[in-house]
Amino acid sequence: MSQAAPPAARPTGAGATASTGGASLLVLLGTLTAIGPLSLDMYLPAFPAMTRDLGADQAGIQLSLTTCLIGLAFGQLVTGPLSDRWGRRRPVLVGVVAYTALALACAVAPNAPLLAAVRFAQGLAGGMGVVVARAVVRDLYSGRDAAKYFSRLTLVFGVAPIAAPGVGSLVLRFGSWRAVFLVLAAIGAVLAVAVALRLPETLPAERRSTGGLGATARTMRSLLADRLYLGYALTQGFAFAGLFAYISGSSFVFQDVFGVSATVYSVIFGANALALVAVGQLNARLLDRFPPRRLLVTALAVGLVAAAGVLTGALTAGLALTAVALFGYVGALGMVTPNSTALALDAHARHAGTAAALMGGIQSVVGALAAPLVGLGGEGSALPMATVLAGAAVLTLVTVLTMTRTRSGSHPTRAGLVR
Repeated sequence: MSQAAPPAARPTGAGATASTGGASLLVLLGTLTAIGPLSLDMYLPAFPAMTRDLGADQAGIQLSLTTCLIGLAFGQLVTGPLSDRWGRRRPVLVGVVAYTALALACAVAPNAPLLAAVRFAQGLAGGMGVVVARAVVRDLYSGRDAAKYFSRLTLVFGVAPIAAPGVGSLVLRFGSWRAVFLVLAAIGAVLAVAVALRLPETLPAERRSTGGLGATARTMRSLLADRLYLGYALTQGFAFAGLFAYISGSSFVFQDVFGVSATVYSVIFGANALALVAVGQLNARLLDRFPPRRLLVTALAVGLVAAAGVLTGALTAGLALTAVALFGYVGALGMVTPNSTALALDAHARHAGTAAALMGGIQSVVGALAAPLVGLGGEGSALPMATVLAGAAVLTLVTVLTMTRTRSGSHPTRAGLVR
């Protein structure tokens, strides 16, 4: 039996009130984290229509996904250190307001290059909410409690990828792809109001960083020098690369290669997202019996087997095998994100915002490289998506097995998380 995790960290002052926020805080943090999936998934069913309307090829439209991810990375890298210095509320409120305005700008973009540029800015604004949500959880919880809370968040933000393609398809029945971005603007406006009214400040003034850019640079250097932190961050990054290969390529694979309708594609996409949510909730229960690292390694091994199935389905042009294997691969990620996040952040409570920002930045940059690789592989085949996904699955398992190994008890704050 593994050691018990350290007791959950509890803030003082306003943060103590936040810890009793219960379901309302969970929903709000989950929705902030869902900005990424909403921004990336809702317009996926519109990709074929966008290529025709904007006179672009597949790679040109996929570029808007890549720039949005890069923006998410920069947004997190900038906002994380600022939230350690100014508190959590101010940066995220600025971010969601800017996100709303930029969604409106995307709706009127006249061509693919300009859309890609605006999507970078929209991703940057959305990343501000994502990193603050993670930092808030680390303000309130540590150890297995943090891993459990991140698992519960999948129940909320997991609704985004389930609903987003379906909502996108529904919007396309009544309007063009531009209407999808109008819906995103409306979601951003509602979220801005919710943040202003309901998000508590979880970082009291006495716990805030007082250093400038030099202090931030030193903190990031120390994080990159932490082998365990970097290992878990890269593990999550490579897992996200596989997920993003699926996100950026699945619309073309299922609709253009296998010939399914936009509605059927949305059902397949939603079923996979539902698997991710279900496994995330299973993870929260299994954490009562097993340490996060063991669950993480198991999930990555399952993901590797599933990725091999996707590759086999692509080589044999098998729709059923490809769909079933993707269901297993995406579902396994529901156990990857909460455990790798908790393990990476556990020893860095003092600079939770910066640690969450760097981890999110690594995740977004590594993931952003996947879309061009899928697009450069050519059209008319499922093989490019499957190859990138399988490569990412191999890298995740190799990284966690080589970079995050530690002797029993060698890191006291993580002992109960790895054994």
